[in-house]
Amino acid sequence: MEANMRWVAMTAVAPVAWGTNYFVTHEFLPAESPLYGAALRALPAGLVLLALCRQWPRGAWWWRSAVLGLLNVSVFFVLIYVASQLLPTSIASTVMAVSPLTMMLIAWPVVSERPRAAHLAGAAIGVAGVCLMLLTGADGVSVPGILASAAAMLVSSFGHILAKRWSSDADVLASTAWQLTAGGLFLLPAAAAMEGPPPALSASALTAFVYVAMVATALAFAAWFTGLRHLPAGTVGLIGLLNPVTGVLLGTALAAEVLTVQQLCGLGLVLTGVVLGRPAPASRRGSSRPPAPPVSDECPAPAASACSPR
Repeated sequence: MEANMRWVAMTAVAPVAWGTNYFVTHEFLPAESPLYGAALRALPAGLVLLALCRQWPRGAWWWRSAVLGLLNVSVFFVLIYVASQLLPTSIASTVMAVSPLTMMLIAWPVVSERPRAAHLAGAAIGVAGVCLMLLTGADGVSVPGILASAAAMLVSSFGHILAKRWSSDADVLASTAWQLTAGGLFLLPAAAAMEGPPPALSASALTAFVYVAMVATALAFAAWFTGLRHLPAGTVGLIGLLNPVTGVLLGTALAAEVLTVQQLCGLGLVLTGVVLGRPAPASRRGSSRPPAPPVSDECPAPAASACSPR
């Protein structure tokens, strides 16, 4: 159980960092350049991780990296960038919180993970909390922004489950680097063709891009895919509910967005959903037996090298 909670804590880094990304993108990055914005987020992060892991794709991972890079990076980052520019921080982040239920439903046929009753209950309570936070009648709710955020949620949920299915034969850091690099390389020519020359960036925008690339992307995605390898998809999806919590709190604290009683109740429901989705404790039957070796308890032997904490 202690090991599971360690993976939970590591995984939680990702949605918290992603929650801050909405605010940084909305406040500091150029609204008219979503393709360049997504490329400048993905490619530097991928190259830094590639330099750290010093591994190139092998065999099927060449095309897998392309598929995952397109889903989890290229399409996802552009949609998130658009949603962040069109919506208040609190609203943009809450739409993504429907992803736990989506991930559970996709994980069932794709990776044969049948959701536990607690996961389904947590997802239902979390979605109810999201609805409370979202349906507040707040000004500035853009329908295209909502649609972009919802599309990002669907694309990334499918991409993340595919990454979980394929992750057993590749190092977590390496596979994350390959996805980010591939996604960034897809975005650069598209940005040049559709948006022309790169936008001129102020010092604050450059600083924001460094934060978005290194913290909200490189660190966050490495933590997220590590969690997907070691925890059930239902648990990881529910940990993702910390994304809207972070977005709402940041929007309230830094962007002068008003946090209503209704939103506070919604936040409480979201956190309840996260708690319900925590990993199940090991069975107490046969507790007198010595514990199993850590490697075999964490992952199959061929992937043992990828299971070390990063």
